[in-house]
Amino acid sequence: MTTIYDVLRRPLVTEKSNYQLSKLNQYTFVVSNDATKAMVKEAVETIFDVDVTRVNIIRTAAKRSVRARSRRLMVRKAGVKKAIVTLAEGNSIEVFEGV
Repeated sequence: MTTIYDVLRRPLVTEKSNYQLSKLNQYTFVVSNDATKAMVKEAVETIFDVDVTRVNIIRTAAKRSVRARSRRLMVRKAGVKKAIVTLAEGNSIEVFEGV
């Protein structure tokens, strides 16, 4: 990894992440596969100018299916790595506001 901008891929907006945003002050990002908690914390603090309290990282498994004719296993959707970032009280990220 060369820069902090390579760590965060995109924000993840789902029903669960909207709940976490409004009630728990947590923001969810899709991050690169070799990102660590320290890298994610540094990237969020630098890019958005906020104070990060905690970072949790989750790796989701790839979605697989079996072809009917050949009975081969194929990957339909690749696995991703997500980071749930908890901010300090009073901090917010404007990218997520109004979603």
